[in-house]
Amino acid sequence: MDTSKPPAATAPPVEDERVWKAGRLEPMPIRKLPDAPPSVHILGPTVFLVALGVGMGESYMWPRLVLLFGPEIRWLFLIGVTLQAVVMLEMARYAMATGESIFSGAARVFKPIMWFFFVVAIAVYIWPGHLSAGAAAFEEITGIPWVLTAVIGLILVGVVFSLAKVIYNVLENVLSLLIGALVVGTAVVAAMVGSWGDVVSTISGMFSFGYLPPEALSAAWFPVIVGACAFAGPSGMQQMWYTLHLRDSGAGMGAHIPRIRGLRHAGEEEAMPSRGFMFDTDDPAEMAKWKGWRRWVTFDALLLFWGVTMLVTISFTVIAQAAVRQNPGVRTIISGDDREVALTAMSDAVSSAGSSVLGVVFLGFIALIGLNATLGLFDSFSRGQADMTYNFVPGAKKRKMSHLYAGFLWGVIIFGILILLFGPADGPSGILDTLAFLSTFAMGAYCVTLLLVNNRMLPKPIRPRWWSNVIIGFGAVFYLGMLFYSLFAYGVVVG
Repeated sequence: MDTSKPPAATAPPVEDERVWKAGRLEPMPIRKLPDAPPSVHILGPTVFLVALGVGMGESYMWPRLVLLFGPEIRWLFLIGVTLQAVVMLEMARYAMATGESIFSGAARVFKPIMWFFFVVAIAVYIWPGHLSAGAAAFEEITGIPWVLTAVIGLILVGVVFSLAKVIYNVLENVLSLLIGALVVGTAVVAAMVGSWGDVVSTISGMFSFGYLPPEALSAAWFPVIVGACAFAGPSGMQQMWYTLHLRDSGAGMGAHIPRIRGLRHAGEEEAMPSRGFMFDTDDPAEMAKWKGWRRWVTFDALLLFWGVTMLVTISFTVIAQAAVRQNPGVRTIISGDDREVALTAMSDAVSSAGSSVLGVVFLGFIALIGLNATLGLFDSFSRGQADMTYNFVPGAKKRKMSHLYAGFLWGVIIFGILILLFGPADGPSGILDTLAFLSTFAMGAYCVTLLLVNNRMLPKPIRPRWWSNVIIGFGAVFYLGMLFYSLFAYGVVVG
């Protein structure tokens, strides 16, 4: 017997050949789940949702509703932002378990569902509305024409993302800095111009469940309330794009997926797999790591997302209440449809509550919100479209994901510049209602999609609990029910 051969145990380990079959697409190979980071942390992919969520809903729509109907109307905001925190957790469930985006999960259920979101993204998110609003506020401060600022802003966004080595890293750092300035700054201004009574009424109003004054149930204002509910946090498809940011941050099984690089560094990108991966849900050690990842993302959802969004909107609402005390005429202006005039009036009122510097700071926050939203939206739009194109358009895999990302990014930038220079500033007014309808409709649709994906495409040990399914189901009824009630009762969609 030849004893010179090494024992079999020293042979190279064989890669796990097992797979998880989900839907009709390619099965997912079984791989090891990385160890979870500490639950308590400061930065993370949630900064994208905060940047996208803290927008005109928190700074304008909800303060305006409070001025018109009282702080008791904020119970709808509480429902909206809490619902979105649960949505965030369920979006993260699929993305962290597989390394795939929710779009791939939808395609595993039924490909036309994914293509629906592909079309909605183009219809809703190619208009440079957020940047226009921010640039208009910047014009109030500096006198620089807002169109010029908006065009320069669009070009800078493209250049920064194109030159970045790893786009996720750059975006996380920039948005974290901007969001930090916004949270601290609005809280300071609110403390200077508001009172404890404003804070108490703002918070207590969130628990006046069922309050809807007669004026709110009208064709003029109920559609606005529906839109505000959708904008309590990130609206439209922004929660779906969050799954791509989770993947690029290396959360869960996303650690097995290469990250998107800027156009200048596209040659360094590793080959993208055509499907995600799954971990062994029958292994207690793997399930322990999974619970660690769930604790990590739950901290994100409850403290960073829910908490920061709530803090910012409380600050803006306190500022609005202080403003109307200083200048009662602002209520009449804000009740109109001219957002730009309303924001200017709020700035003037804030100035009268403290000093002219505070008014400038307030407008600076609006400009900051426009920049935050534009950075987040353009990056997210490009990620989502590139992901769906790469995985489901024949022949697209011949190109790198970074090239597809850059193509969609510069495409939406060029379209935005053309609209700013040659078209109506906010896009053709005749389709604004349709765009708002699609945004709210997409939220109801992604709740239904979440239920299908998480309960059919994931192994049983990591599927959602019953109470989570009930809340997501309620979300579908909440968004779609209010939207279609508005359509059939008043003949209008979101205002």
